Amino acid sequence: MTTEYGGRGDPQRSLELLWGTRKSPSRGPAPGLSVEQIVQAAIEIADAEGLTALSMRRVAERLAVGTMSLYTYIPGKAELLDLMLDTIFGEETNPASIEGNWRARLELRAREDWALFQRHSWALQVSSVRAGLGPNETGLFDATLYVVSEIGLSAREMVAAVNLIAGYVRGAATGVMEVALAAQQTGISDEQWWAAREPILDTYFDPKRFPTATRVAIEGAFDPPADGTNYFLSNALYDFEFGLQRVLDGIEALILHRSEQAEQR
Repeated sequence: MTTEYGGRGDPQRSLELLWGTRKSPSRGPAPGLSVEQIVQAAIEIADAEGLTALSMRRVAERLAVGTMSLYTYIPGKAELLDLMLDTIFGEETNPASIEGNWRARLELRAREDWALFQRHSWALQVSSVRAGLGPNETGLFDATLYVVSEIGLSAREMVAAVNLIAGYVRGAATGVMEVALAAQQTGISDEQWWAAREPILDTYFDPKRFPTATRVAIEGAFDPPADGTNYFLSNALYDFEFGLQRVLDGIEALILHRSEQAEQR
């Protein structure tokens, strides 16, 4: 899987485009075009074919204009990628806008991220090390900080809690993406892969050597879903739900511990 990095474009131009202060051209070979149209076309290509298929030429073809027309609006692919990411972050619900306590709101943020990555799995191929610093991403970060701002955490712990949720979801979603890519890029389905290996593995697997794995298998831990859904995807969803609650439990335990410490003073 190829990793892209956001924020590689010209800082001045990228931030002007992200925050809407860069003026649209009043004339040129494609006067009817807009930055929003270009970004939406790029997102549609990435959604359908992945990030490796994205290029300024492909976007131009989709919009039925010359490639050079796009550069009148967006300097290049690096700046386009920043705009794409910030645009999809705008699809998420503000977690501070819903009723409920901090846990319900963080859970919403986690589920919104999860759904976002299912719709736009290409976003997982863009490293999260450097934020795009656009208004949607910044607004979502600020709103999630607000959610944990009155629960007894220090400023640094607030940032860590927000990063913990975002990082957990991203990791879980990456696993789902890899399942899909494995079949797509190898041409072998999960079922075919297991069917070729399971009979051979059975000749090597000794229950006495691996007693715990044998026990959980007997208890049904590896049984395929009764509803016929994909085994790996079903497991990934179960793992996501299980892990999300444990992450939230951990934050809750810290808050309770802090509260007990405060009462003892």
